Amino acid sequence: MSAPPSENAAAGTEAFPPVEFGRSSEGFPVARVGDNAFAMLPGPNQRHYLASGWRISRPLVEWRRSDFFGHDGALSDEAAFRARVAENAEHQRERKALGRREAHSRAPTPWGTSQGATEYAVGVICHSTAGHGGFHLSAERNRKVHPMLRVPSGYYEEDEAWAIVAITFPELFTGFERRCAEKTLQDSWPDAWEAIFATVLQPGESVEKDRRAFEREHATDWIVVSAITSSRQKGMIECVATLGRKRAPGTEKRRFLVPAGEYEVGRFGFVIDPDRHQVYGGPSDFVGWQGRAS
Repeated sequence: MSAPPSENAAAGTEAFPPVEFGRSSEGFPVARVGDNAFAMLPGPNQRHYLASGWRISRPLVEWRRSDFFGHDGALSDEAAFRARVAENAEHQRERKALGRREAHSRAPTPWGTSQGATEYAVGVICHSTAGHGGFHLSAERNRKVHPMLRVPSGYYEEDEAWAIVAITFPELFTGFERRCAEKTLQDSWPDAWEAIFATVLQPGESVEKDRRAFEREHATDWIVVSAITSSRQKGMIECVATLGRKRAPGTEKRRFLVPAGEYEVGRFGFVIDPDRHQVYGGPSDFVGWQGRAS
């Protein structure tokens, strides 16, 4: 059966970026947004996820699963897929309107010599290096960062600290970037978020705050730090656990056997149930435990 023709959301217009939806040669939904390529691919447990690719020049009907390399989160259905594609198109339009300027740079940064820079505004420069990157704020710009978040050097790395720049200067970022920045601040700096915005983050709204609550609740429980499928105890996972998941030198460790069907690691680790999971002192599949007592 032939795949249906693609639908061009920008047909007859000069909209930026052009958006095109269709079906791949393997039947899954795909979309092109300028140079960006997206697909709704099946994952485990009958779920789907958003996959991304770059500059696939062939017609959508010829796209294959092997064209995609990025994993950009779960999708509930095709409507969610289309919403994510629309969000990316909006992001590209807003980014173009912001007029960021690319510049040659060999400036020294904490991450190495800059190999290129993007000027968001006077005093707000984003550097790329061979291994990492991030923002550099001028002294004047850096004084505008909230004291709870300010980095004295004015350098904000690209993994998390970039969000501090986006929260401080929201007019320089797209709506998508601002939403990502807000979530990053909530997850990584919940105390600052609550103080700055006079709010209290609830359970599930901050990874860091939830992690602290988990550690308080399970401070005296055995939590798995390493696990391996046992070749000696059929259907079992051999686990190494410590109290409160501590990892400092000299921390006591114990081994447990957990049925494979029960071993599902949560957000912050698997908690041993001493009434169900037996302490194990037999031969180990862990190289470091071979020849040792439990």
